[in-house]
Amino acid sequence: MADATYDVIGVGNAIVDVIAQADEAQIETLGLAKGAMTLIDADQARDLYGQMGPGMESSGGSAANTLAGIASFGGAGAYIGKVRNDQLGGVFRHDIQAVGVDYRTQPANDGPPTARCLIFVTPDAERTMQTFLGVSVELGIGDIDAAAIEASRITYLEGYLFDKEAAKEAFVHAAEIAHAAGRKVALTLSDAFCVDRHRAAFLHLVESHVDILFANEAEITSLYSVDDFDAAVSRISDQCEIAAVTRSENGSVVVSGGRTQAVPAMPVEKVVDTTGAGDLYAAGFLYGLTQGRELADCARIGGLAAAEVIQHYGARPAVSLKALLAKNGI
Repeated sequence: MADATYDVIGVGNAIVDVIAQADEAQIETLGLAKGAMTLIDADQARDLYGQMGPGMESSGGSAANTLAGIASFGGAGAYIGKVRNDQLGGVFRHDIQAVGVDYRTQPANDGPPTARCLIFVTPDAERTMQTFLGVSVELGIGDIDAAAIEASRITYLEGYLFDKEAAKEAFVHAAEIAHAAGRKVALTLSDAFCVDRHRAAFLHLVESHVDILFANEAEITSLYSVDDFDAAVSRISDQCEIAAVTRSENGSVVVSGGRTQAVPAMPVEKVVDTTGAGDLYAAGFLYGLTQGRELADCARIGGLAAAEVIQHYGARPAVSLKALLAKNGI
């Protein structure tokens, strides 16, 4: 197996986030499913945008956030995700390259516009996401850069992409390329509602193509249609090499080789916005894994990155994670 050019390559929805504060009354008035990611169309996106308070725009997308985190740790990353050749597409391309991630996916010259996610953050720091996927879900097999995947230690797949058949096919194609090159494949389940929509397809992907699985408590219990967390963990131990399951303030659980390790959360002064918590946990965990760290340390590094990102608005690091890691001596 050839030396890797990249530690991780991500495949996901290329999205620009619009983040604004909201109160519980506004969430109820707008009829939003609090704490969930809901898919909307172009008209709904335009209407909701008009009802948002003052906000901030930043490039997002779950896997893209993870790759930005890996780059902040000093890791080598690449990204595959589709944007339109429009203003927001230009913003996305600039932002991901500016943080040190290799991004070469060609923008579309026609079709839907670049995706955007309208994020309402309530005082309890919970995020309610309304996502117009636009051209991002037009990603298909033709967009998969085989050479880049072959040159990456880990290919990281974003579950949010599962809402279109072409993207599912691209996932399997990417996983097959990675495994043929002797590389590893990681998947994040992304959202419990997304898992509910595509449970059978996710189960097949996990059983057949995934080495490393990321999920939170709601997602993993949804995947296995159980209410009990321990029951879900017992199921997952037979189906992939490594599973890292986050449990909010209760830290995370790492499952591998029949062994389950619980790792406490890192201390946080004040939770401001949980938007990128899972994305940055995955960034730290994957960075640690590519550096040969023990799994418990990978979880601690993930927890450190998650703790940083939830203490400010936005889903990408506000400080150097490499410096933060050195400061904390993990």
